[in-house]
Amino acid sequence: MYRGLYPKDYFVSTYCINFKKYYLLGYRGIIFDIDNTLVEHDAPADERAISLISRLQTMGFEICFLSNNDEERVKSFNEGLGCHYIHKAGKPLAKGYKAAMKFMGTDEMNTLFVGDQIFTDIWGANNAGVRSVLVQPLAKHEEIQIVLKRIPEKMVLRSYLKKHKLKYK
Repeated sequence: MYRGLYPKDYFVSTYCINFKKYYLLGYRGIIFDIDNTLVEHDAPADERAISLISRLQTMGFEICFLSNNDEERVKSFNEGLGCHYIHKAGKPLAKGYKAAMKFMGTDEMNTLFVGDQIFTDIWGANNAGVRSVLVQPLAKHEEIQIVLKRIPEKMVLRSYLKKHKLKYK
């Protein structure tokens, strides 16, 4: 029923993903959501995010940040990281994901997307034909519009977890 909203993979955190495994599988580009995926909402890139991005670039990945936020937010997060980025991306529309792949020189077959929201991030990645990776949000306190989206997201996530015989966290 919710298959278009299901992620391909699901992890507790971005920081526990074995990206080397994906690299060995042939993936060369990673599109990241920023807020609640890499850092808490509106936070700058912290040591953990900087270290992860640096390690991924050293491994050979191209990186692009894809956000529905304004340019000031995305550009300031990217300062010092030197990655591609797209602001006001229009997620879940596929156009932002396609533009990210163009920036990175990748395609649907060798690009991952990592994000924390089903109705924007995962649905958009699936619409674009990109392997979607859902992570649990970093922050427990979120803006009201996101809190309201989390209610129906829980139904989709429960269905996904039941289908894959995983436990709800």
